[in-house]
Amino acid sequence: MDANNRMHQINGQTLSVSKQQRAQMKQQTPCVIWLTGFSGAGKSSVANAVDRKLVALGQHTYLLDGDNVRHGLCSDLNFSADHRDENIRRVGEVAQLMSDAGLIVICAFISPFRQARDAIRASLNNEGFIEVFLDVPISECERRDSKGLYKKARAGELLDFTGIDSPYEAPTHPEIIIKNYNDSIESAAKQVIAYLMAHGYIDR
Repeated sequence: MDANNRMHQINGQTLSVSKQQRAQMKQQTPCVIWLTGFSGAGKSSVANAVDRKLVALGQHTYLLDGDNVRHGLCSDLNFSADHRDENIRRVGEVAQLMSDAGLIVICAFISPFRQARDAIRASLNNEGFIEVFLDVPISECERRDSKGLYKKARAGELLDFTGIDSPYEAPTHPEIIIKNYNDSIESAAKQVIAYLMAHGYIDR
């Protein structure tokens, strides 16, 4: 039996404990908070601040960060367009499983392609996906360039770098827009927490 035929023999397993039961145990509404934007926009810093605030409020969370995932789950992928799509697809699957476990999942990824982000939203049945766009101009991100990545990309040492020789497709209707070049990390995180409270994901 070849691999394609074998896949047709796989059926979904019915689980006795539901997502709703797991969420009720944690007294929260699970969701996926997806931070997207250029390298250097502050995604990881804001995500970490949001995670810290949620834990301080007694919420059950997990943070998935782009660099960390590249060391393990996606260590076999490069930065071509196809591999970037696969990177985000895998992270989306993990985020969905964690959401099913009743967690608030915070994801910090450049995730440059709109279709890939929309696919994750669709996999959650358009419920509980909170797209957070860090709307920071690439000029500001390049000015920060704490890792020296833009400099290497400009010199041709890094190929397929978002904003230089690979496109970034900004969200069309994100739930939250953060202009992190004007706001502090703290105020950006408070904006996310305020959204979660206003929409019933966590108690006031």
